Amino acid sequence: MSGQEVLVLNGPNLNLLGVREPSVYGEADYQALVTYCEHSAKDLGLVVEVRQTNSESELVEWVQQAGVAGRPLVINPAAFTHYSYALRDALAACSAPVVEVHISNPAARESFRHHSVVSAVVMGSIAGFGFASYGLALRAIKGALDGDK
Repeated sequence: MSGQEVLVLNGPNLNLLGVREPSVYGEADYQALVTYCEHSAKDLGLVVEVRQTNSESELVEWVQQAGVAGRPLVINPAAFTHYSYALRDALAACSAPVVEVHISNPAARESFRHHSVVSAVVMGSIAGFGFASYGLALRAIKGALDGDK
């Protein structure tokens, strides 16, 4: 019997993990993030599909599809966090649990990164713990699915 499916979505530039600002995002590459998410999910009895796009419209479409299907989401909107009202509105339409994640801590970075337009419409936000932010988000999704408060 397979576990609950969770969609893990990653926004722009996360495909450049390990190359882009390793002092901020670490030296591990995107495939290492995918593997981390898969292992973390398996440990919780979940199954993940991990995707990445640099396209705002594609990310919005994926969120809409998950919302219609009632599929839980972990999302790192990356730069879209700070200005994508289209993404915010798509997330607001989701009925299943959604957790926003960030590898770095946006509040400890440039001032334009301090505000998230999506955080008000998700179950919670986890930031600043590197890849472990994803593991914590998956744990929160699992708890929500199990009815934990």
